[in-house]
Parts: sequence; structure tokens; C-alpha cells
Amino acid sequence: MNMDGFWSAILDPVSNYLSSVPRFSPFSQTMWGKSTLLTTLVASAIAVQGQCPDYTTFSQSPQGNSSAGPLALPMMRPAPACRTFNSSAVEKVISDMKQRLKDPDLARLFENTFPNTLDTTVKYFNATENLAFIITGDIEAQWLRDTGNQFAHYHSLLSLDKQLATLVKAVINNEARYVSQYPYCGAFQPPPESGLAPTHNDWADGVTVNPPVNNQTVFECKYEIDSLCGFLKLSRSYYQATNDTSFMNDNWHSAVGQIMRVIDEQSQASFDDDFNFISYYNWTGGNGALSPAVPNSGNGEPKAWTGLVGTHHRPSDDISVFAFLTPANAMLSVELSHLADILDSVHHAKNVSQLARQYSSRIHDAIWNSTVVNNIFAYETNGFGGRYVMDDANVPSLLSLPYLGFLDKTNPAYVATRKLLLSRKNPYFAAGKSFNGIGGPHVDAWNPWPMSHISAIFGTDDDKEIVNSLYLVANNTNGLGLIHESQSIYNSTSYTRPWFAWANSYFAEMLLDLAQRKPHLIFRDGKAYTPGQ
Repeated sequence: MNMDGFWSAILDPVSNYLSSVPRFSPFSQTMWGKSTLLTTLVASAIAVQGQCPDYTTFSQSPQGNSSAGPLALPMMRPAPACRTFNSSAVEKVISDMKQRLKDPDLARLFENTFPNTLDTTVKYFNATENLAFIITGDIEAQWLRDTGNQFAHYHSLLSLDKQLATLVKAVINNEARYVSQYPYCGAFQPPPESGLAPTHNDWADGVTVNPPVNNQTVFECKYEIDSLCGFLKLSRSYYQATNDTSFMNDNWHSAVGQIMRVIDEQSQASFDDDFNFISYYNWTGGNGALSPAVPNSGNGEPKAWTGLVGTHHRPSDDISVFAFLTPANAMLSVELSHLADILDSVHHAKNVSQLARQYSSRIHDAIWNSTVVNNIFAYETNGFGGRYVMDDANVPSLLSLPYLGFLDKTNPAYVATRKLLLSRKNPYFAAGKSFNGIGGPHVDAWNPWPMSHISAIFGTDDDKEIVNSLYLVANNTNGLGLIHESQSIYNSTSYTRPWFAWANSYFAEMLLDLAQRKPHLIFRDGKAYTPGQ
């Protein structure tokens, strides 16, 4: 075979495959460039063979070469041609961190986790349409919450990689359309422009939502405050990194207006003067639905006025016991303050800016006035005196309050609450011989989440605590080098969700935080490192 025939045999099947996948529009292929396409395909021609493996399957067994550390963690990145988005800035950070991390197992974990969102979850991207569809991993839907967190660790690179910034702006615009239409929903189907078929959600079968939703657009319509916070977080981090205001289009302003409406509606007490339930949103299970019903005919637990914003579901997608979820309100207060700052800086929607600042201050004060007793934050309250003292691993959590920017990790109330949460006094803390941590009812009480240890690291400056949590996570990937949703305290090989992009991003974000805050713990030279500087 001559060289032309050799390259054709390799490239033609893969090029045909890429052309058939919606995310690789002609525009996208042009941006890749022929030289980049050639380089990546040469590196992975045998692996690709004209077809990329399903990453859910791929992630459940070791791939690639092993790290040189005692854990011998495998390389879990897809072949270059099978990655859903490529960024030279991201690759440089990986290279920099691998050279400096003193533990080869941590280096491999970073190499696997830092690019995971871009490698595997960009299901559709078209810069001309300003639209991108990002899946959570092994669930093919776009969660507002997950997406905001999946991209959080790329924040410092947006000013260095224009194409990456364009991708994030397209994600924001797609989410703005979702929020504008369905502000009470948190998970969505692909945009119609993508040509991707909607995914069927068995858990939503039999669920009745009011106001009604279109299942061709909505994947799941559980109302969670943090979903709206995720959209605000992604928007403000993009602006902070780029100073680009072009994302603030009509879709975005409409979405922000809808968020303000939801805040107003869900701050109100449940009953009017005649004890009629004031209902703006209603979600029921039953009718064969796998998801349990929200109490009181879908209206949720009764709540009294406190200044906080009520929610029906937690960040875990589980039903709230009491309506006022403290960490979600803390995140909302922080993100509304950022929103006001952005609007003021660009002289947009002054009335919205004032309202955002007013809500932020009111929520902040209500958290301190109504959720803290004897220096302990309640996870949920109801305004009638009901308090649920616990924590859930999903962010926003009480353990993650410093990460959210709500308070300093040295705050006495946080220190006292943290001590309680990481003990048997928290009903969803569990410990075994090789793993412990905070979980939640989403799985069960005996499966803590690695995510809880990542939050714990963000919430302390104690070197011993940081190292302990770091290696509890690193030593419990079932030898796969990816961060899973939960891990059994009884069986080291038992875990949930092999492909959970948010958890991977959160771990990488934490290592980058340690690279700046505690470099002596992870680097050979002990010198701080900031990507992009």
C-alpha cells in the first residue's frame, strides 16, 4: 500500500464517522483544522477504527498505561480523536501539573479528571448558533447544576483559549433559553438545532408538573434553587474571566428575570389567610413514577416567612424534608451579589441589580437569624421552628460553605458545624475500614460520597486533615482513576456512577486550589502554581 492509501485507510472511516456526529458540524471540523485532525488520528488510529467507544463502558475497566505510583492508576482519557473538545490551554495545565506533582498517582488522577468534561461531555457545540449541549456523564441530559460545576475549574483558562471561552458562552446561551422557558426545571434535553434525539427519563414517567412542561425540552422538572445558582455561577465566572458582555443577550436577561420571579414566589409563606396553599409550582409522583411524590399534593412541606427561599428538592434531586435549604440559600445569596456587581459594572438593568442585592442581603441575614442555634447551622428549616441538623454530600452543602464563598473557613459557626458533620452526630456520616464521609439518602446511609472529602479540603487549612481526605479519595477509585458518585464503606469495589463528570471536575478544581494554597503538600518544589500565570 502506498502512503496515500495508508492515510486514506486510517482517515476516511474516522472522517466519515465524525461527519455523522452532530457535534462535529462542518464549522467544528474547520476549527479543528486538517493538521490537528491528522495528528490526533495518527496517535489513535488503531483505537478509533472509525468508531469511538461508549465512555460509560470504557470507564468501568482500566485503560491505557498505569501510573508509576503504588496505586498503578490507569490512563482513562479517550483517544485524542474521540475527545469531544480539545483545548491547548487545558493540555498545558495537565503537562505543568504532571511535572510538578510529587505523587505519580495524584498526577494520573489529575490527568484523568481535569479534562474529563471536555474529553467526554460536549455532546453538541456550534459557535455560529451560540449553542452547546453538555451531558453529566452517564446520564445524557444537561443539568444546570452540573454544568456550572463541570466548567468551574476552567475559569482561569477562558482568557487564554478563545475557543474554550466560546464554548462556555454557548453553554450559557443554551441554558438561558431553558431557564427563560422553564425556570422551575433543572435538567434538559438537547436543543432542537443539534439534531440529537431526546433521552427518555424513566424516573419522570407518571410525574405531573404544574406549570406543565414539554418533555422534548425538559428531561426532569424537579425544582431546586441550586440549579438556578448554577446558571448564575457559570455566567459570572465567564464574565470575571473574559470581561466579555456579549453573553448578556435577550435570552440571558429573560432568564435572570425569571430567576427573580421564582425567588419572589418561593419566599412566600405556604398558606394565605384562609389556609389555602399558595402554589406557583407543583410536582407530584405517583401514577407509576419512580420518583417519590412531593408531600401535600405536590406543593411541598409548609413553610412560614423567614426571608429565605423555599425549594422542593435538594441538590441531590432528593425531596427536601423542610423547605428552606440553608446551603442552597447561601449559594443563592453569594451568586445574587455577584450578579448585582456584574450588572452595575456594565450599567445594565439597574432595577434588577438593586433587586438582586436586596434579595442577597435579605437571604444572608435570614440564614444567620433563623438557621444557626448554638453555633450550629441547620441543613433545613421551615420557619415554624423545625430544624434538620445533617448534611448531604452534594454541593451546595453545609460542609462546602467556604467553597461557595458564603463565609471564611475559620468562622466559629462553620468550625463547630463542620466538626458535627464529620461525626456520628450527622445521620448521613458513615465510616468503614477503608472509607468514610458524608453521603445522603440519594444512595443510602452506607455509601459516602468522595465529593464530601473534596468539600472538606476546601473548608480547612489543617495539613493533616487535607492529606487524610485527599488520600481517602485517591485510594478509593476501585483502581480506575476516576471520581465516582459514592463508595461503599463495606466493599472497596462497590461504587455508583462510573462516569460522573462533576465529581471529576471538583477533584481537579481542589488540586488546583491546593496548588495555590498548599503547594508544599503536593509539589516537589513546594512552590505555588496558578494556571494561566
